Amino acid sequence: MLRKVAMVRRILHVKGDVMCTLVLLVLFCLLLYTHQVVLSPGWSRPVWKLEIHGSTSASRTLLGASGAKGSPGPPGFPSKTQLPPCKPQHKPKSLKTKSKLQTKPKSRRKKVLPTQTARNPLPTMPLFDFEGYLREKDKRNFQLLIDQPEKCLAAGEPGSDSPYMLIAVKSTAADFDKRQVVRRTWGKEGNVQHGVSIRTVFLLGVPRNRTALPLWDRLLAYESRSFRDILLWDFEDTFFNLTLKETHFLEWVNTSCPHVKFIFKGDADVYVNVENILEMLQDQAPEEDLFIGDIIVHAKPIRRRSSKYYVPEFVYGVGLYPNYAGGGGFVMSGHTARKLGSACQQVELYPIDDVFLGMCLQLIGVKPSRHQGFRTFGIPRPSSAPHLQTFDPCFYRELMVVHSLSVPQIWLMWNLLHDPELSCHNRSNGAARPFRWREEEEAAEETVEEDYGPKQVFVTH
Repeated sequence: MLRKVAMVRRILHVKGDVMCTLVLLVLFCLLLYTHQVVLSPGWSRPVWKLEIHGSTSASRTLLGASGAKGSPGPPGFPSKTQLPPCKPQHKPKSLKTKSKLQTKPKSRRKKVLPTQTARNPLPTMPLFDFEGYLREKDKRNFQLLIDQPEKCLAAGEPGSDSPYMLIAVKSTAADFDKRQVVRRTWGKEGNVQHGVSIRTVFLLGVPRNRTALPLWDRLLAYESRSFRDILLWDFEDTFFNLTLKETHFLEWVNTSCPHVKFIFKGDADVYVNVENILEMLQDQAPEEDLFIGDIIVHAKPIRRRSSKYYVPEFVYGVGLYPNYAGGGGFVMSGHTARKLGSACQQVELYPIDDVFLGMCLQLIGVKPSRHQGFRTFGIPRPSSAPHLQTFDPCFYRELMVVHSLSVPQIWLMWNLLHDPELSCHNRSNGAARPFRWREEEEAAEETVEEDYGPKQVFVTH
């Protein structure tokens, strides 16, 4: 009897464990079912549609295209946590209300779509802040950081304490290679033919991007101690601040080199036949007005915003510029330079330096003279020298200034023109003779340049 009772109790205990297991399995299946129902597309579709259609294009972009179709979020995260909480009044109450909510985003979608103006490029903005320039243009006196006060005192010319010709070259702090090739070629200081003395200075401002050239101030200080030809002012060395470089150099001439006879002023990327310039100046009086270069007449202000030389009408409203010389290189007498130093202090600053100097010449009543040997806009191959198929040093020997040359080209031209074996007079073919400017080209003075930048010069070897 006792054995039967123990067996019954054991059976009942086993059945209780089985029942608990079955109950737990049923509860687990219910939880899985509930979980699947919550994450099913049928359940979440209205909520997803409501949120997407009621959101902006930016939120639709963040949700993605898959979210718009009601796809679930990352595994293990309910879809409700991926969306902002909804207010009860936004939930669809009927089919009619749902259709309104689904049709409403169509009108909103039209508002956020890109318009036709977004496809077309916007008007080209100017490359320079002219309004800021006009606000700051009255700041025209800047400190001279590096000076060469004895540049014109040690000329070494008999009976004179000033050089015959001063060469002033516009440069920037990073262009050491250009300054060095000028020092060793056409800008070399010293006494040349008939004891004529030449001195050279380089005109610089503070670099705008000072991080691009670390320790630039120390480098310029070392360079100045080595060559004694650096003039550095405390203004930013930008294209439209070249006018400041012009006015400060003229002021320096009046104070530190007042008795210089002639001045050549140009860029660092030009080649200059100094011998030709000195020959031209033999018949010129330094006590008279003289200004010679590549003169531009009847030029109009550039109104094309993409141009480097663009100037809006509120800066310069006149239709024509005064006659001016291309900034690549020109020659003036010391007498004219001293007069320009005073005149440029009276003329309102203008962002293009060579045009500004033309305004100063107009104020003092000096008409600049054009010389065909000054090619500050380069040498286009077909028109200027159609018979030249390769680099001919005999052609360039007849010029004064050639603009837009690289450092190797300047070095090459210097060595070729100073080669003792160079001969340009023993040719029998007339078409191959050294190129000389024709008198008919004087009519080209009336030609107006479309743009004022240097053209690509024809130099091949």
